[in-house]
Amino acid sequence: MRTRTTNFCPPNNHGGWCDPPHHHFDMSMPAFFRIARQGNEGIVPVLYKRVGCKRRGGVRFTLKGQSNFNMVMITNVGGSGEVKGVWIRGSRSGAWLPLHRNWGANWQSNADLRNQRLSFKITLVDGKTLIFLNVVPSSWRFGQTFASRNQFF
Repeated sequence: MRTRTTNFCPPNNHGGWCDPPHHHFDMSMPAFFRIARQGNEGIVPVLYKRVGCKRRGGVRFTLKGQSNFNMVMITNVGGSGEVKGVWIRGSRSGAWLPLHRNWGANWQSNADLRNQRLSFKITLVDGKTLIFLNVVPSSWRFGQTFASRNQFF
């Protein structure tokens, strides 16, 4: 069974499962009940190990949002696969602008970057930084996905 999981859970600073140093994965109910019995109160201890991976094709950037904000979903990332930080640069803006994590693989900026070529800089948790120059043409529209030529690993 394939399922999406995410380890992004906002901390509540009350010592709960989302607070550091705890690690946790949010799972869909069908996936959760494949590894747990009902009545576990939603908590199952899991042993896991992060492993590097190779991906086919380039990193994908799906553009979402509207005129007053840009949201970018970043997928198909190889290596450690976990994105720690993202910056965006429009062809007319010049400077790298930091994006903040909205949820999971979605990163957001309040800048209006329409009608500009877009470049991305991604830092992974293992410290590697990937730069994708002009991966999105100035003719882009919300809802489109663009891929880099390769992973640059």
